[in-house]
Amino acid sequence: MGKKKETISLIDTFSEFNELKNIDKATLISVLEEAFRIVISKSVGTDENYDIIINPDKGDLEIWRNRTIVEDGEIEDPNMEITLSEALKIDEDFEVGEEVTDEVPLEHFGRRTILNLRQTLASKILELEKDNLYNLYKEKVGEIVSGEVYQVWKKEILLLDDDHNELILPKTEQIPSDFFRKGEHVRAVVARVENKNNNPKIILSRTSPVFLERLFEQEIPEIADGLITIKGIARIPGERAKVAVEAYDDRIDPVGACVGMKGFRIHGIVRELRNENIDVINFTNNTNLYIQRALSPAKINSISVREEEHRAEVFLNPEEVSLAIGKGGANIKLASMLTGYNIEVFRDIDEVDEEDIYLDEFRDEIDGWVIDQLKKIGCSTAKNVLATSRERLIKEADLEESTVDEVLAILRYEFDDEEVLEESEESAIDNIISEEEPEIEVDDVEEDSL
Repeated sequence: MGKKKETISLIDTFSEFNELKNIDKATLISVLEEAFRIVISKSVGTDENYDIIINPDKGDLEIWRNRTIVEDGEIEDPNMEITLSEALKIDEDFEVGEEVTDEVPLEHFGRRTILNLRQTLASKILELEKDNLYNLYKEKVGEIVSGEVYQVWKKEILLLDDDHNELILPKTEQIPSDFFRKGEHVRAVVARVENKNNNPKIILSRTSPVFLERLFEQEIPEIADGLITIKGIARIPGERAKVAVEAYDDRIDPVGACVGMKGFRIHGIVRELRNENIDVINFTNNTNLYIQRALSPAKINSISVREEEHRAEVFLNPEEVSLAIGKGGANIKLASMLTGYNIEVFRDIDEVDEEDIYLDEFRDEIDGWVIDQLKKIGCSTAKNVLATSRERLIKEADLEESTVDEVLAILRYEFDDEEVLEESEESAIDNIISEEEPEIEVDDVEEDSL
């Protein structure tokens, strides 16, 4: 009786495990049967002549053995054969050559076998659970999930979903201003699912453009319904983002629908992204117009596009250059990411300073890539560079301090020669004037008048 209870307990234990880990009954039965067959095979050499019947609902387990009847004294394999005299004890009508099926209690295989069975089952269930977790989240890649912060580490945060599955949010996938405490709920998109050595690892992201796209789908009904399509997204997480949208119905204003009355719809997204500024623009297949919209709020005078090089030269009034570039170069960077074109900004000046020199003239003294970086922030001439602060050149052109100092020295030297000449000419004229008209002291004038 004790052995029977142990058998039932064995099944009950893994039935509970099934409920906790959401393994369906059919799969559980399959795993249990496979585990039993493994231990039977190890115990008697083969499991081919055994039938295993499992009923997880009742905690029922039956093992039936099929053996062929042979004459007394001719038995070779007790596991596969049974003597006629033994068979007649089961049923008086049995004859040699017939098959006998009898139930074998689990304890028949010994206590060690039962212990091995527990270990095998635990291993199989754990392996199955890992496979289920991997397959579950593999289908959720690109979807937003929510998890509770369980542990905060320096390089990552451990989250638990509703089923207590572990999710990882690396520091590199967090918005710079993100700060979470244990117990908080965090939303993020499933970026990827790794499965090294059958050990699933679910990686989340809050910096991915896909996260922003899914937030738009959740907050904007027209996008969820397919009336408005997101054509492109560019993000600098936590700072600024640009989203290009298009409506297939001319009666719908895609930008207005996304922003909402007084920005009501987009405010929720902005808050989720730690006050990340979001520019929503109308998509168009007209490259020039698309680039112009991407560079808003700057007003552009003209654009020259080189399709084969995916480059665009944009000309603006001097006061519009800073708007086009944006704080820290963010606006032009996002515009380039959104349109797929390398955008260069130039000041559009009607009256060109004849004494100024285009930077391209210095390519024999300054590396070409340095000149290209300077042109990206609107510095196309030597005087443009000299009129820009050293700090801005370092930060916005993304150049080393030593490189900026070297460039400034080269450009200053070009104009210092002219200034020295002008100063010497002015000095010579001053000397001539001073010789012809010597300075008269006030005292002398007073004496003469007297």
